[in-house]
Amino acid sequence: MTKSEHYLTKEQLEYFRAKLLNWKKELLEETVGAQHQLKEEKVVEADDLDTASNMSNQLFELRSKDRERKLIHKIDKALDRIDDGTYGYCEETGEPIGVKRLEARPIATLCISAQERHEKSETEYREDD
Repeated sequence: MTKSEHYLTKEQLEYFRAKLLNWKKELLEETVGAQHQLKEEKVVEADDLDTASNMSNQLFELRSKDRERKLIHKIDKALDRIDDGTYGYCEETGEPIGVKRLEARPIATLCISAQERHEKSETEYREDD
C-alpha cells in the first residue's frame, strides 16, 4: 500500500482528529486545575515532616504535568500529521500503523514491528551501560 492509497478514510481521520483534540482539551483542563491547586497549597506547615511531604507531593505533581506537557506536544504533532496526510503511517518504514494501534495509541508514530525494534535497541543500550 502506498501513501496515495490511503487506508484511513476521511471519516476515520476526522474521528482521530476529534479524539486527539478532546484528549488535548482534557489535559489542558487538568493542567489549569493543577496550577490553581499548587498556588493554593503554599501554606506554611506545622512541622518539617509536613513540609517535606507537601514538597514531595508538589514535585510529583510537577513531574506529572511535565509528562502531560510532552504528551500535548505529541498530540499536536499527530494533528499536524493528519493535516499533511502522513497520519497513520510509520515514520520508519512508511507502512500503515493500523487502525487498532491508532485506536489504542492515537499519537503512535511507529508500526508494531518498528516499535519493537526501537524498544529492543533501547533495552540493549541500557544493558551496555
